[in-house]
Amino acid sequence: MSTVVQATPTRSVAIPPMPKADPCLVVIFGASGDLTKRKLIPALFDLACIGCIAGQQFDVLGTGRTEMTTEEFRASMREAASTSKDARKFSDWNWEQFEKRLHYVAGDINDHGFYESLKKQIGELEAQGASSNHMFYVSTPASLAPPIVQGLGKSGLAKNAKGWARIVLEKPFGRDLETAQALNKEVLQVFDEKDVYRIDHYLGKETVQNILVFRFGNSLFEPIWNRNYIDYVEITAAETLGVEQRAAFYEETGALRDMIASHLLQLLTLTAMEPPVAFDADSVREQKVQVLRSIHRMTPEQVAERTVRGQYGPGTIGGKAAQGYREEPGVKPNSRTETYVAVEFRIDNWRWAGVPFYVRSGKRLGKSETEIKVHFKRTPQAIFAKTPDDDIEPNVITLRVQPNEGIAMSFAAKQPGSQMKAVPVRMNFAYQDAFGGQAPVAYETLLLDAMRGDPTLFTRGDETENQWRIITPIEEVWQDLPAPQFPNYDAGSDGPEEANRLITSECRHWSRLGE
Repeated sequence: MSTVVQATPTRSVAIPPMPKADPCLVVIFGASGDLTKRKLIPALFDLACIGCIAGQQFDVLGTGRTEMTTEEFRASMREAASTSKDARKFSDWNWEQFEKRLHYVAGDINDHGFYESLKKQIGELEAQGASSNHMFYVSTPASLAPPIVQGLGKSGLAKNAKGWARIVLEKPFGRDLETAQALNKEVLQVFDEKDVYRIDHYLGKETVQNILVFRFGNSLFEPIWNRNYIDYVEITAAETLGVEQRAAFYEETGALRDMIASHLLQLLTLTAMEPPVAFDADSVREQKVQVLRSIHRMTPEQVAERTVRGQYGPGTIGGKAAQGYREEPGVKPNSRTETYVAVEFRIDNWRWAGVPFYVRSGKRLGKSETEIKVHFKRTPQAIFAKTPDDDIEPNVITLRVQPNEGIAMSFAAKQPGSQMKAVPVRMNFAYQDAFGGQAPVAYETLLLDAMRGDPTLFTRGDETENQWRIITPIEEVWQDLPAPQFPNYDAGSDGPEEANRLITSECRHWSRLGE
């Protein structure tokens, strides 16, 4: 077991105040849904409490099929915010000030007449002092985005003569390359690319953003961040949770589309990208796209060799019994949907030639964690007496995205005593210890950026298409091949045993969850 050494900042660092958003009216489609309650309203509420959005120049207009009054909408959002850990400034007084800016109108997004009613409602709010800047947040399944975009275009809401108009689209952006291209085409017929914000909440997390600072802000690491020194890279997103109340969504999506096609490919691009010329939207996103373009489409043979899928069965997590996926409410008893995916990606460029990137994600695993582990090559030989080569562990840098965001490094140190014996130690840096617990949550960061017109942390159209260009061939081969004998891993485990075959080198292996 490695010894742990705590790393602390060289000087006290205060978290700088967050910038202010432009005045705007946020229109949320799907406002009666789960995402609005759990994430969007708590994030907007917190931004209002810390002064990032002006009270008299900020309003939220929720829309949805559910019939309710504005008062009922406010009561529903209050109930959600009062129990949300993201609404960190919640108090009765703070909420009473905020809820005055909440409004609701029911309607069918497939009814063209609804958009005229929506336009009228927006006009009435503007007459009462609401901003003429409009941000349309599509908090609906991806399949419902096209009629919303069409409705905004035909009603004239997408082209705002008195202010700006932007649209925020939740992932998944399509379900394969063809649908992503079609959706891009549909959206860009109505909005300019600069006004389209494709959101992936992982990009709002502090550790994810800090990958760029860690790599490019420290001369200690960038010179060795390449195939000459790095042996392989692991990217893990593990959850102890099952599908909860999302069985209908998950049955159509699966782990590959839900996690690999968005979140984990984003982590891969940030880990592997070349240095941008500046930290701005065009420079950062162009380098991420170049990484995706360097990952070739897999052949059917490569899909069989480089991918593993799994589905959880009954097991035990935290001492409590957990049911299998096929026993979850709303899941087909013979479902072929994968809840676990492991993929070996190869980046065919100068920096990363020959370095495998092993990516895995699964539900109902033994631990909940998201992290990147960069494994460096072993030293050529052990030069210390009585230290076998196998006892010299390679250096590993771990970037923890969640929980306990931070960075850890393992390296060799001399064990106390008369012998010259090297043992592994671990240096650990934790964000909360260093900066306190007041950093903004992901949706706060991303919503604020969208209201300020900064798309740096959002995905570009060609970026989403290149993600699907990589993922779609895997999905197509899986559809043609018989599914594995599901379930093939127990709830509470590290995943299917078959995943170990991806890493065949004797010096490489998956890290145990929680290590």
